[in-house]
Order: sequence, then C-alpha cells, then structure tokens
Amino acid sequence: MEYEFSPLSADDVDAIVSWHYDPPYDFYDMESDPEDLALFTNPENRDDKYAVFDSAGDRVGFFSFDMGDDGDILEIGLGMHPTSTGKGRGKAFAEAGMEFAAETYGPEIYSLAVATFNDRAISVYEDVGFERQETFMQETNGGEYEFLRMTCSDSL
Repeated sequence: MEYEFSPLSADDVDAIVSWHYDPPYDFYDMESDPEDLALFTNPENRDDKYAVFDSAGDRVGFFSFDMGDDGDILEIGLGMHPTSTGKGRGKAFAEAGMEFAAETYGPEIYSLAVATFNDRAISVYEDVGFERQETFMQETNGGEYEFLRMTCSDSL
C-alpha cells in the first residue's frame, strides 16, 4: 500500500485527537493523558510530526520523529487510525514510516517505546527489524506503566 506523509495540520490534530480505541488499546486515546494531549495539540510542537494518508486520501495514521541531541538515534512515535488496527496493516505502515524517516532524517538507529501489554504492536515492530532492549516504568495516563524500549539499526 502506498502512503503519503504530510506535515501535521490543525485539521489533522483535531481528527487524531478524536480517535478512540477499543480496550485495552484505549490506553492510547489522546485524551487519556492530558500532558501528552497538550504537547500533541500545541501548534509549536508540530515540527517533525506527520499525518499519513493512504492511496484513497484517507487519514490512516501519524508519525512523530525526534532526532535527539546526538543526531544518531531517531525516536519514533506513531499511531494508526482505530479502524486500521488489528487487520494486518501494521507492518506496511511501520515500514513506510521507517522509509520516510530514512529519507528525511538518515538516522543510524531507530528507537521507540511501546507499552509492554501491547503484544500486537511489539510483534509488528519485531517484524520490521526492531529488537527488544530494556523495560522501564513511565508515568502517563494518571498512573505508572511498564514500557519496552526497542531499537533497530538503519538497515533499510
């Protein structure tokens, strides 16, 4: 499937914030964490955030990228539209994001964090070459949750 990446607009933000996932993935609803929501909706924080559209022009997800201070490790954040999850589309979506990142940022290493309960996403990330690193606790959504750090070397 072909994907088009477009800098995140105010309309994209409004649409993405309205997405609601079925439990237990409702953990990823933007409104679940007011601090993350404020960061995502702040117009000053739209650099390096992209809406992703499919070949029909439908908004199917988003990616955020943060190259960090050393310029070698690219932190990736991503989300798919709730109607696109759990249907075998994750690998192509993740690969498209990594290809876009390789062309745009040229990192040596890709890094991401995923909630440890999200076996579905972890499997997708492993399928595209990410390896499990360490787990850590993070405060979010009004509590403290375990996350898994995963990395992938630039092998695209």
